[in-house]
Amino acid sequence: MAKYFGTDGFRGEANIGLTVDHAFKIGRFIGYYYGRDHKCRVIIGKDTRRSSYMYEAALTAGLTASGADVYLLHVTTTPSVSYIARIDDFDCGIMISASHNPYYDNGIKLINSQGEKMDEDVLLEIERYLDGEIGEIPYATRAEIGRTIDYSAGRNRYMGYLISLATHSYKGKKVGLDCANGSTSMIAKSVFDALGADTYVINSNPNGLNINLNCGSTHIEGLQRLVVGNGLDVGFAFDGDADRCLAVDETGRVIDGDLILYIYGRHMKERGKLEGTKVVTTVMSNIGLYKAFEEAGIEFETTDVGDKYVWENMRRTGNRLGGEQSGHIIFAKYATTGDGVLTAIKLMQAMLDRKLPLSKLAEPVKIYPQVLRNVRVEDKDAALSDLDVRQAEHQAKEKLGLNGRVLLRKSGTEPVIRVMAEAPTEDECNEAIDIIVEALQRKGYAENG
Repeated sequence: MAKYFGTDGFRGEANIGLTVDHAFKIGRFIGYYYGRDHKCRVIIGKDTRRSSYMYEAALTAGLTASGADVYLLHVTTTPSVSYIARIDDFDCGIMISASHNPYYDNGIKLINSQGEKMDEDVLLEIERYLDGEIGEIPYATRAEIGRTIDYSAGRNRYMGYLISLATHSYKGKKVGLDCANGSTSMIAKSVFDALGADTYVINSNPNGLNINLNCGSTHIEGLQRLVVGNGLDVGFAFDGDADRCLAVDETGRVIDGDLILYIYGRHMKERGKLEGTKVVTTVMSNIGLYKAFEEAGIEFETTDVGDKYVWENMRRTGNRLGGEQSGHIIFAKYATTGDGVLTAIKLMQAMLDRKLPLSKLAEPVKIYPQVLRNVRVEDKDAALSDLDVRQAEHQAKEKLGLNGRVLLRKSGTEPVIRVMAEAPTEDECNEAIDIIVEALQRKGYAENG
């Protein structure tokens, strides 16, 4: 199991959990590792955080010092780095972003030459180097020193690719976009304008400190007000690096990842595009989604939380659609990772093909109340393996019976245990969660209150 790299990269508070020295060393190792038998080529993108520029410089210094050539996409989205790494035969891609986290956090996401999350064995080698378990690697000298190349044209090619995937003109459609003061500030409006939409854009003025600040997919109330207040047909909210998308229908209802999976899964099934494959969900998906799938005759599979695991299932099985409740949606025919702008385009396709508003497409799904509580703990593994905590989990499950469910899991990016419950009412959810949280507190894993 990786020490520094979680399910979505190496993430931490800038220059505290993730330092500029970490970035330099990661660059040094990658340049050396991929450049042992040829000139290594790496593509780098970043989001709008103030520290992203610092990490870009440190990674570039490390890479070029090891002899790699570095191609800069500048401010762009995670899926664009994945796309360019894959189609332009780069050895790997790097995205500098902490996704939906606040501005003072940052992260380094490593992407392989196929546009997928970096292979675990490579991550473990990088971690060994960071911990000093691998001897010093040689510096490039003279003509072998790497160079830096502006590659902003790659971002434009990615935008052109997105536009080419739309099957309809959006003329006459009023679309809201919440860019989270992040990566889509450079992309989303241009794409929707090119497709003919009447676009209403909010939170598209990044200053390095306002990414995800009371906006985007984690604070969707602003988009709800925009859609309802202006009579828009639909709205889309992205996170900081645009690998997530949530939607708001014309009534102001939030269309989360579960509802997106239902809408497009049913759309694929009705067009015969789902035959022989299943929709891939995670353990956090709502019971209501599964009931709606069953009524629609749609088969599904479940993975651990993380679009990394969703994609691993899709790659192994040939399943074509998968994702998370949080809005990471993967369309395997078009991408190898979650792509927020692509998700918005596919939802527009479902609406325009069916000639129905988003509210009608989501109507068959009856979502159960779901409560998620994050409990900070010092030792996630010890807390989850404690017999008293497991007994409390069993007690909570018995309390809900067949009318709900309980799930405990550790975060891949934070020192927290996530305790989730679903039941017919929120009170029942909270009562079940209280049983588990009290056990965590009683055994000293979590603070009282």
